[in-house]
Amino acid sequence: MIQDVVDPREPWDGVRVRARVAAMAQDDPGCRRFGASHHGYRLRTPLAEETIRSFERQHGVRLPAAHRSFLKDVADGGAGPVCGLMGLMEEADEDGALRDLRGEDRRPGFLSTPFPYTSEWPGPGKGGSADYSVEGSLVIAEVGCGTFHRLVVTGGSAGQVWLDDPDWGGLTPGPDFRDWYAAWLATT
Repeated sequence: MIQDVVDPREPWDGVRVRARVAAMAQDDPGCRRFGASHHGYRLRTPLAEETIRSFERQHGVRLPAAHRSFLKDVADGGAGPVCGLMGLMEEADEDGALRDLRGEDRRPGFLSTPFPYTSEWPGPGKGGSADYSVEGSLVIAEVGCGTFHRLVVTGGSAGQVWLDDPDWGGLTPGPDFRDWYAAWLATT
């Protein structure tokens, strides 16, 4: 069923993704699933190609293909894993960690600096440290309790979604954006 919604060889099919999200909403009218109370199974309007290009020029990057297609063909954020997918143009409206991180990844040169990791960086709870760089990555989802998902934009891990848990687990590599989002669409 999910193969019909997400084909890794093709651009995202916005109509099919929106239909799948609508079906998920119908199956969870009380938004009891983790994160659903935040995103309410709503997808924002997709971005125009020129808006995406403008962001890329401003930050000196080319967004990973799967994420770029999602923004253009499906939505600029909204319903998605954990508390939902942050839009590329979305500003964090509350004070706190998310607002600070959004400001950080918009600094000149932050996204164009290559993400330095290709394997896990253990955090304090795994005998490592919270002193690591996240340059070259973009916060795309809040998990909660100071933990976030980051899309790697530059470097050897570009296109992957990493878990960023500075208080405990550190940085953990994850799947490609398409696989990450498709896994959420496949859950029931």
